Amino acid sequence: MKQLVRLSEQSIEHIKGIGKETANTLAKVGITNVQALLEYFPYRYEDYRLKDLEDVKHDDRVTVEGEVHSEPVLRYFGKKKSRLTLRVLVGRYLITAVFFNRPYVKRQITIGDTVTLTGKWDKHRQTLNVSEIKSGEVKRKNDYEPVYHVKDKLTVKGLTRYIDAAFKMYGDKIEETLPNEFLSTYKLPDKAKAMYEMHFPANAESVKHARRRFVYEEFLQFQLKMQMIRKFEREQTKGSAVKYDQTKLTAFIEQLPFPLTSAQDRVVQEILFDMGSHYRMNRLLQGDVGSGKTVVAAIALFAAVTAGLQGALMVPTEILAEQHVASLKQLLEPCGLNVELLTSSVKGKRRRELLEASAAGQIDIIIGTHALIQDEVLFQSLGLVITDEQHRFGVEQRKALREKGESPDVLFMTATPIPRTLAITAFGDMDVSIIDEMPAGRKPIETYWTKPDMLERILNFVSKEIKQGRQAYVICPLIEESEKLDVQNAIDVHAQLTAYYHETIQVGLMHGRLSAQEKDEVMQQFSRNECQILVSTTVVEVGVNVPNATVMVIYDAERFGLSQLHQLRGRVGRGDVQSYCILLADPKSDVGKERMRIMTETNDGFELSERDLELRGPGDFFGKKQSGIPEFKVADMVHDYRALEIARQDASKLIASDNFWEEPRYASLRNHLNETGILKGEKLD
Repeated sequence: MKQLVRLSEQSIEHIKGIGKETANTLAKVGITNVQALLEYFPYRYEDYRLKDLEDVKHDDRVTVEGEVHSEPVLRYFGKKKSRLTLRVLVGRYLITAVFFNRPYVKRQITIGDTVTLTGKWDKHRQTLNVSEIKSGEVKRKNDYEPVYHVKDKLTVKGLTRYIDAAFKMYGDKIEETLPNEFLSTYKLPDKAKAMYEMHFPANAESVKHARRRFVYEEFLQFQLKMQMIRKFEREQTKGSAVKYDQTKLTAFIEQLPFPLTSAQDRVVQEILFDMGSHYRMNRLLQGDVGSGKTVVAAIALFAAVTAGLQGALMVPTEILAEQHVASLKQLLEPCGLNVELLTSSVKGKRRRELLEASAAGQIDIIIGTHALIQDEVLFQSLGLVITDEQHRFGVEQRKALREKGESPDVLFMTATPIPRTLAITAFGDMDVSIIDEMPAGRKPIETYWTKPDMLERILNFVSKEIKQGRQAYVICPLIEESEKLDVQNAIDVHAQLTAYYHETIQVGLMHGRLSAQEKDEVMQQFSRNECQILVSTTVVEVGVNVPNATVMVIYDAERFGLSQLHQLRGRVGRGDVQSYCILLADPKSDVGKERMRIMTETNDGFELSERDLELRGPGDFFGKKQSGIPEFKVADMVHDYRALEIARQDASKLIASDNFWEEPRYASLRNHLNETGILKGEKLD
């Protein structure tokens, strides 16, 4: 019987040419065994095939061959900096080749020479920013060469040599991890062949096929994990069907001050279906700013109370908690429900009374901040837990609230429009509901992009709005001045505006270094119109509702992502008066300009989130690395979205199938789940 060799257990020092010192260097890039070496894939490929410039897009990297048509012109600027240019005839194009800080090239070139140039093509200026030049007609061993991340003494050439040696020693030991049915259905190459082509491609087409295989494999393994978590959650934490009073619920919905949109009605039905099932609800509710998530939450809470249960709503800030209490009291108290607020500001006798009433089941719905998860907070029969702006809470905080009841239904809400691509990946263990429709009659916020030299006119416009009784936000990227970044900062801008308006207009200041109490005080002043302009960093991005504010001015807007700009813009437009968002920006990059243009064209948060994902990539979408968003070696959630969907569907079928748990052909996929700890129930959060 053939002995199984686990490549993950084979030391790289077994490979020819790798000694102790080289092994230590390889370890710095994460290569500690043979499997890690073979799976250390290139992050891009250099395409040295000669191209016709007619077919090349702006900013593409390209290799061209041509004849030198002019003497090189060399200019120096700054300390030891230079720019050398020459004209080269490439086919029917006479282009300008540019070399930065390489004056020696002038000695290597004469008119009439044939040269092969590789670089970045500027289609508008017809120039090539050259990174590599070779004289004469170049014959390469491969026109498609891999490029790896290397560091210290490790070179691409050396790394390629080690990988080649590893294939010679262990190539026949590479195990297939995908069942034949998937290889056949999706026409994927086997693992050993695909792995070799990733490192030593015959051409671009072979890399494309090899990459397809690893994209699917990575997505399938990840989605199996997510579906497994979901299965464990459902089976280990059996909920109990919430027997809500349909007659009372229908009457409550009919007496609301406004009809539900079709999107609100759809998500209400999805939530009620979950609550009525024997499984515990684990649902994410996405809704753009102003789409009516609060009303949906009120309906779900009302349903729970008609079944004799209590509801809890946890939010990230005290001011947001107070706003929710005001909204929900208005909707629910006329129906006889008892709605109360519990935050760290509630102290003494009032706090003791609330805690006793909650434990005795005398409070129907309790709304609060992190204060809700303190040990002293008890419920008699907690049936529904809602977390607003759920990404602002850690896993342990959400879990702590959930454990206040016996498997209560859980609803997460967010006003941050998450692209479907991310939703099924980062939140793949949840069901997702989307309110993708705005209430009728809401006026779209008018958005304008202006250069900083228009500031005087903008401030005059703000003055006019304030004279009509309105208020304005002014957002800055930083708190204090930074030597590294030439961007406006909140403290300086506050001082400038205070001086500019000569105390005729009160200007407030809020930023992240203020204590929670100080932030709340500033927001309360703004809510009461005691200050008309609020200068702030992005701490106002979430959970501030001042319907009187009609102007949002954002300094250095190019420094923000689209989704963050949209969240900031959503702080205005909450009343029935026309509102405005003014983006002060002078972006230098094409991406920055594109961001500003998109913002002025659409108010649709979901469209913006998809575009933002394309521009920024998934890693930084939430502003920081979030647990749940995986690091894939090959796959890209944005560009490989179709494969992600297919893998999710396949994973769902496999987990639900008895064959998956019994048949040998799925052993490798089961082993992967076992290695992640999922089969032992170790990673349910």
